[in-house]
Amino acid sequence: MSADKQALDGLKLDRSEETTSSSQRGRLRWVIALLVVIVLTALWWLNPREAEVRTVLVQPTDPAALRTLLNASGYVTARREATVSSKITGKVVEVLIEEGQHVNEGQMLARLDDLNVAASLRLAEAQVTAARSALAETKVRLDVALRELNRIRSLQATGITTEASLDQARGEVDSLKARLDLQSEQIEVADRERAVYAQQVEDTVIRAPFDGVVTAKNAQPGEMISPISAGGGYTRTGICTLVDMTSLEIEVDVNESYLGRVREDQPVQATLDAYSEWKIPAHVIAIIPTADRQKSTVKVRVAFEQRDPRILPEMAVRVAFLGAAPQSANAGPALFVPSRAVLRLEGNVRGWVVTDGQAVPRDLVTGEELDGEIAVLDGLAPGDRLVIEGFEQLHDGSRVREKTR
Repeated sequence: MSADKQALDGLKLDRSEETTSSSQRGRLRWVIALLVVIVLTALWWLNPREAEVRTVLVQPTDPAALRTLLNASGYVTARREATVSSKITGKVVEVLIEEGQHVNEGQMLARLDDLNVAASLRLAEAQVTAARSALAETKVRLDVALRELNRIRSLQATGITTEASLDQARGEVDSLKARLDLQSEQIEVADRERAVYAQQVEDTVIRAPFDGVVTAKNAQPGEMISPISAGGGYTRTGICTLVDMTSLEIEVDVNESYLGRVREDQPVQATLDAYSEWKIPAHVIAIIPTADRQKSTVKVRVAFEQRDPRILPEMAVRVAFLGAAPQSANAGPALFVPSRAVLRLEGNVRGWVVTDGQAVPRDLVTGEELDGEIAVLDGLAPGDRLVIEGFEQLHDGSRVREKTR
């Protein structure tokens, strides 16, 4: 039995040696993997990846070109705009205009009830006629009295008539002359009274004070109209609103801090919010010589260089006040670059320039920021490629890959 047992034990496999060999191979794999990681890390540090940045080419500035010195917003206003009303209080019987209609100076816009004043005018005209008839009668009686006076004088010279008859004839002539003067004055009074009623009849006709376009119709037939507000709000104070479209201009409130950038006759580029792609040439008419203490602004009037039916009163408009570009350190025009390309850190102004595939920092001297761009007075030259995006991954000498805009 011992011999058989020994024989069976000899047939068993020795697992201890196999386990030891497998453990050694596992440790070797981990060492190799660690070495690979170390080598790859070293290669990454020795050959860093190129940073991806977006650049823009610095362009030379045209000395004759105008730049935007100041942006502001305002509204289109009309210098000649009127709420057309009547001179008298009356009832509207006819309105002859509609919104959007063009009217000429003196054109009838509406008519009020003239029944009472027309009757008064007819009465005044009748009184003038009667006064003139009475004057004609007095002239005839005066002519008869003069002939009678001459006849009595002739008789008195021969002694046929008395002195009393002569005095009576003279008195009749003088009385008729006085009556003639009175009636002449009465005719003038009656004629003036007729003129008053004629003007009142004319006042019932409402006419356009100037050429323009009707922008609002404020009254209808049957309503009462008055030059002053009355009747608890039931009386209209105007027939329509009339605007002279040739008097349209822009009113802009400019902050006091930037008033030095505005001058009279300065060129301006206007853009209506309704037509954002349409650039309208304009110029400054006047700077109103007073300020708004609450808003710290000064009103500026701007005139359009051209008229267009698309320009309407009360439209919102943006204006750009134009002027020559500031001068750089070399007495030439400053270079303008996007404002986001300039970095300000701890009082230093810096930009990144790409040269031979590397990012190099540049100290810059800048001027005013105008319309999303900033004037660079020193530190850049035309032809430089300036980084505008991707600063956070840059250091001096970084390898970069450009993406131009």
